[in-house]
Amino acid sequence: MASASAETASSSSQIATAAASPTTERRGIPAAQFVEDVQTFLSQLDLDVNSALAFLQERLQQYKLVEMKLLAQQRDLQAKIPDIEKCLDIVATLQAKKEEGEALTADFEVSEGIFSRARIEDKDSVCLWLGANVMLEYSCDEATVLLQKNLENAKASLEVLIADLQFLRDQVTITQVTVARVYNWDVHQRRIRQAAAAAANES
Repeated sequence: MASASAETASSSSQIATAAASPTTERRGIPAAQFVEDVQTFLSQLDLDVNSALAFLQERLQQYKLVEMKLLAQQRDLQAKIPDIEKCLDIVATLQAKKEEGEALTADFEVSEGIFSRARIEDKDSVCLWLGANVMLEYSCDEATVLLQKNLENAKASLEVLIADLQFLRDQVTITQVTVARVYNWDVHQRRIRQAAAAAANES
């Protein structure tokens, strides 16, 4: 029990530290407000408890939708990066075979589940899919430069996405803590009012 309380206190401390810097948003993701005083928070929003809780739950739902979108983008990039690296390896192999003066024997997919073997003699250029059913022919050197640039951009985009997801998860945690604070404050206020009413009835 003491361990759980210590973990909760540590978590709240970390959240408060993270919320100390007034960040309003990150790449369109709104920052959550860390609530020290619930009464002040409700006054600032000009909302009652139920309306504030509804607002916070709606914000959590918005965060969830954004998280789903970011996770889909992350999966796409994580699948794209190995493909680019594989293309770079293939171009490097073609160039190496050219320098050695050897033909390259490779298996390629004719249709789903059907493969054929080809002997590649001309290794001066390659064709790359650019998306939207567009394919262009490049020299091996040009293809290497383009693929390397695409790889660097994909890795940079992945790093940004990971940072976005971390920021988003911090905001979700802060908002969940705020929901708990508002709910507990409301319960406490109800008990105070009930105790006051009981005392008034007794007198």
